[in-house]
Amino acid sequence: MGKLDGKVAVITGAAMGNGEGMARVLAQHGAQVMLWDISERVQQTSSSIEADGFKVRPFFVDVTKFEQCRAAAEEIIAELGRIDILCANAGVIRLGRFLEMSDEVRDFHFKVNVIGVWNSTKAILPNMIKNSYGKIVIMSSVTGPMVADEGEVAYATTKAALWGFTKSLAREVAGDGITVNAICPGYILTPMAEQIAKDSDPDNPAAVIEGIKRGVPMGRLGDICEVGELAAFLASDESSYISGTQVVIDGGSTLPETVSVGL
Repeated sequence: MGKLDGKVAVITGAAMGNGEGMARVLAQHGAQVMLWDISERVQQTSSSIEADGFKVRPFFVDVTKFEQCRAAAEEIIAELGRIDILCANAGVIRLGRFLEMSDEVRDFHFKVNVIGVWNSTKAILPNMIKNSYGKIVIMSSVTGPMVADEGEVAYATTKAALWGFTKSLAREVAGDGITVNAICPGYILTPMAEQIAKDSDPDNPAAVIEGIKRGVPMGRLGDICEVGELAAFLASDESSYISGTQVVIDGGSTLPETVSVGL
């Protein structure tokens, strides 16, 4: 038996990256997984997981639009009776220095990274409260709450905002049988990490990835399924007394006090 047998899970931004990793792992642990994404690739990801023998279903949902989130949630509840787990993962990053960033790019970060989490949670939470049960996993980051690099002001601000969202909501629903926790990944080998490498050095993105590896004490980037296993733990009853916290998964990259001690 899997630790998520019989559970119904929604994962936003599930077409690729950490969302795909969470979808694969939660399905492996027995959950019926609903994949929400704006990209047509969600169908391909869903078909791939289904081909491995697991229960998944794709939905084309733009999380920046509440009505789309509510409609998808209502369809799932009408068919399956409930939603037990929400992994609010959809996120974007566009590197750019603060004074050079347009308001449109700034707002894009907030619409997806913050409003998207707000919308998906608001659409699903009433059903969790009705059932006196729910597991909400918010995808934050080490970037913003703990560390930051140049060009990440918009992204870091939104990811730090999710830490406040996690703590406040966890307190609000603590008496409803619902837990709310955040995952804070460091460098995971995702399309987003690969895009950052391309933005940093279009001529040699592989060198950027190698440089990142050297800065991680464990000497590698994380795998999306490692993030998925953490999400599965937080989405299971194994974490029944954990709420309002953030869990770092970064290979130790936030540990060094300095990059070099001058030796």
